[in-house]
Amino acid sequence: MASTGGGKMKGCGPKLFKAKGKKAATSTDNPSCHAAEPGPSSSKVALSSPLRTLSVRSMRLSHFLAQSSNNTTIEPLRIFVSTWNVGGKTPTAALNLDDFLPSDDKSDIYVLGFQEIVPLNAGNVLVIEDNEPAARWLVLINQALNRPVDVDANVFQHEPSPSVDSSSSRASSSLDTSFSDLSKTASGATIFQKSLLKAISKSFMPVCRKQLKACNCPVEMTKTSYRDACFRCPKAYADETDSSEEDEEEDVKDREKSRDSYGSVTDGISSAPAARDQLKYNLIACKQMVGIFVTVWVKKELVQHIGHLRKSCIGRGILGCLGNKGCISVSMTLHQTSFCFVCSHLASGQKEGDEFRRNSDVLEILRLTMFSRICRRSGRKIPEKILDHDKVIWLGDLNYRIALSYADTKKLLMENNWDALFEKDQLKIERDAGRVFKGWNEGKIYFAPTYKYSFNSDAYAGETATSKKKRRTPAWCDRILWRGDGIVQSSYYRGESRFSDHRPVCGTFIVEVEVFNQRAKRRSANADMRIGAEELLPTSKGKGTARNVSFPRV
Repeated sequence: MASTGGGKMKGCGPKLFKAKGKKAATSTDNPSCHAAEPGPSSSKVALSSPLRTLSVRSMRLSHFLAQSSNNTTIEPLRIFVSTWNVGGKTPTAALNLDDFLPSDDKSDIYVLGFQEIVPLNAGNVLVIEDNEPAARWLVLINQALNRPVDVDANVFQHEPSPSVDSSSSRASSSLDTSFSDLSKTASGATIFQKSLLKAISKSFMPVCRKQLKACNCPVEMTKTSYRDACFRCPKAYADETDSSEEDEEEDVKDREKSRDSYGSVTDGISSAPAARDQLKYNLIACKQMVGIFVTVWVKKELVQHIGHLRKSCIGRGILGCLGNKGCISVSMTLHQTSFCFVCSHLASGQKEGDEFRRNSDVLEILRLTMFSRICRRSGRKIPEKILDHDKVIWLGDLNYRIALSYADTKKLLMENNWDALFEKDQLKIERDAGRVFKGWNEGKIYFAPTYKYSFNSDAYAGETATSKKKRRTPAWCDRILWRGDGIVQSSYYRGESRFSDHRPVCGTFIVEVEVFNQRAKRRSANADMRIGAEELLPTSKGKGTARNVSFPRV
């Protein structure tokens, strides 16, 4: 499922996993199993109640198969994570994403987070957020991930070859003029931007995207009686029926709405379901909260194994609740493993004591984030809080600074003395003291501070600042941390794009994913089906009377 190819930095070398067989969740037995115990008159019970005896044997066999150590296997998965504070700048079609999204990376999952995707002004914070930059980033990311194999890394410098992403390529080349025209439009522009972002995101999502939010628990983990092995409850999979038809109808309505309002601006962006099936990576999650924007992309082959997809937003900005600061969290299950990705932008400021405000943001995010309940079954508990997940990755502009003066920081930078500089990193100090991110991990940092740079320059802004008030001490503001067993970081590095006053930070992870054993599943299902069918057959003369059973129509 994943390759453990080397990353761009030697920050954290991959370690060998010790595959651990995990016990499958125990299915709830039929109460009749506990009531029936063999005794001296067991033969009489067998003669008078053959159905009850067979039910006991059926449940015991199912219970044994469900408890088998071979019920699940562990497989490796590669996850690429990247975070970038883009300083409120809107991308153009000519922007090269290689420093944020390397063209040679072949991960299974991509988690891409942004901060300050729009300027944090009163209009975006207090009125309504601008969705135009988010739509631009989506098109650019899709073109980078779903580019043809024979196309050079810089897709914007070549004529797009005829392929499934050619429509997106044409859309990217016309983004500048299309969005420029929209920005000049009157009051209706804001409404259109929202519908445009929705239409673009849908064009990159799976055709049956509603199944991502549905319960994907195996039947063996959710059935409550022996009859569930034969006839599953239709309510458990209600979201799977006719979802593709409903999605297609919604897509058509969105495209018609956009086309009616502004001509054919979205014609080159929206793609038909047949074209979406050919994408190598599908967008499964996309959410914006003012300046914070997160997207999650997954290999097409893995989409069918994703479920319980949920999102949560926590504002920690103005008045402690507005969205200019805070986080967006994405929760999902892949096979039998739960994941949570947290993209955050914490409190800014380099004065002494500002680090405690950032600590408070982290603690409040962990306390307030709550995911909606989708699966209410007793056989398996789906996480509702961030720390309840098997694997958690936290990315973003955490804004922790270096507790040194500008002069001392500059001296260590000139010497490339990363170890001495990192000892004064506020996040390291706060973690070592146990005040924040206790029990979390971060890879070794072998790269220069990522903030703050002068515009389109490799020089830190402090070197050109005209006053001490505007001078910013360089710092590792942009970070990636993780929590959970069976997760190893294989690379941790920064990109060198001059697009923003921050440098993007990237990391790759090899994680253990618990996969339900299909062979054991078939064995268990066949055994239950066979014994369950015997119970429904009429009994022979003299051995009791069979119950009346109504068979469902096939």
